[in-house]
Amino acid sequence: MHTADRVTLARLPSGVPVETTVHRYGHGEPTVYVQAAQHGREINGVECCRRLHERLTSADTAGPTAAALDGSLIVVPVADPLTFDRVSYTTPEILDSANPNLNRCWPGDSDGTLHQRIAATLWAYAGEADAIIDLHTGSPEMRTHTVYLRGDDASRRLAEAFGTELLLAEAAGDDADTEWAERDFGGKLRVAATREGIPSITPELGSNKQLDDEAIATGLDGLFDVFRHLGLLAGDPGLWDGVRARNHLGRVRATDSGLFVPDDDAALGAEVDAGETFGTVYDPATYDRLQTVTADRDGVVYSIAREATVTAGQTLVGIAERLDR
Repeated sequence: MHTADRVTLARLPSGVPVETTVHRYGHGEPTVYVQAAQHGREINGVECCRRLHERLTSADTAGPTAAALDGSLIVVPVADPLTFDRVSYTTPEILDSANPNLNRCWPGDSDGTLHQRIAATLWAYAGEADAIIDLHTGSPEMRTHTVYLRGDDASRRLAEAFGTELLLAEAAGDDADTEWAERDFGGKLRVAATREGIPSITPELGSNKQLDDEAIATGLDGLFDVFRHLGLLAGDPGLWDGVRARNHLGRVRATDSGLFVPDDDAALGAEVDAGETFGTVYDPATYDRLQTVTADRDGVVYSIAREATVTAGQTLVGIAERLDR
């Protein structure tokens, strides 16, 4: 069984509705909620949802169809039409200057700003689920990985079932660094849902603004393995054997603005020690060496800035600290 309903999320000043489509597959329990494109430039999750739909509704595919689901699946392929239409991460100030990032507004407010209203409308679906998968897409040169809230075992098991080689445990509240409060991470869908007792994960699939077939395939396989893990489909997910680490700590930032030239051997997924070098930031006019970029800790490299023009304070390299669990 499959239904597709147009849902009004909010209204623009002109009265034009902001709409999206909510897909439902199967019926009964458990209920799994999947969404993509909270940030409009992050499109791999959208394509992942389309391929999932084809697999579930086509009699010509070899995989399971919606009839095989032992429970309900809710999919919202475009969670934020406001940013999707603008291929952007946040809304223009004129639309929502108070809450430009939808993924800082959960569980939303039906009487609030446009993004708060969008979150509240979608929370009516997500808040009733037994598990949530919020598909995102990383920045260019970011390794595909899955994020979960550290200390929540159900979310950790969900991330392991999804199966990306790298899992990042995100510390929250008093256990987090100052960035947690400064960037309103408590308003993320995954955080709000986990705190409500709903296991939730955020897969980061490839690079934004372009379709990455390998990342999309990883996402699709991950969805089906999560469905198996939760009993929505028969069978067992593959045995996870990867790296678990902690993110939002090892961020090597530019100490000055200039051009960042990475070393030839700087590579995603590399195991590094504190003090290892990644490249150099130069003054493009004088050729002066402004910064030798070095690892601030031991860990796993999960992002490298390849867009060479950088500004002071910008993250150049992301390093995740290994965790035992």
